Amino acid sequence: MLEETIRKAKTENDILLMTHLVLGYPSFEENRKVIKEMANAGVELIELQIPFSEPTADGPVILKANSQSLENGTKVAECLEFAEEICRTHPEVSFLFMTYYNIIFVYGEREFAARSKQIGIRGFIIPDLPPDEAESWLSECREQELESIFIFTPTHSSQRLKELAEVSHGFVYCVGRRGVTGNRTEFDASMTEQIQKYRSATDLPLALGFGVQEKADIDFLMGKIDIAVIGSKLIVLHEASGAEKVGDFLRSLRNRN
Repeated sequence: MLEETIRKAKTENDILLMTHLVLGYPSFEENRKVIKEMANAGVELIELQIPFSEPTADGPVILKANSQSLENGTKVAECLEFAEEICRTHPEVSFLFMTYYNIIFVYGEREFAARSKQIGIRGFIIPDLPPDEAESWLSECREQELESIFIFTPTHSSQRLKELAEVSHGFVYCVGRRGVTGNRTEFDASMTEQIQKYRSATDLPLALGFGVQEKADIDFLMGKIDIAVIGSKLIVLHEASGAEKVGDFLRSLRNRN
């Protein structure tokens, strides 16, 4: 199970890294290169985002990547085929699909879960699917022994966090601040307090994203959360300097050469 994989990896690193990319942006060939760099840098988990026309949780960088990928003609079937190749090529990495529920609904919940299992995907992050409306999807995930990752946000009450924790498996994705991805997050005492609130709601590993951009952020999160999530920063870096620089940056976060 994914939780066991994460806990085992934590015995080797004080904090794990989860990265994010949009499939088909700027191309599948570039996706292939940057995933290789991520894997070589020791990244433990990678979110493969299937592009969607209205990615409501995403900020301008990832929104642009989604739009460009769709303009390039990226299809869901291509994303699934690419993911199968990547899971086979990098078995040391735990791959997750990140997308929005409409993609799964149109494809068919049962068919999507079964195909993802066949591919080698470990779980799903679906920001616009609350557990209250996910009973049939969660059933399909259980059938395929896949994890559906739910999201803790600063606006959730303590009671709501506990409700989300009850249906969560693998780990919980924690949002570092209000708003969308990509904006700067202040890593300070208020962040520590927010993480403590998240931690009190669940015994599952915690991943934290939305605004992680540099080594100082990773150092701050060390010992507080289990997985640091980096998305928009890597897209900007890839656009400016190419896949190799993404690998160099990720290695620098944990002082790897």
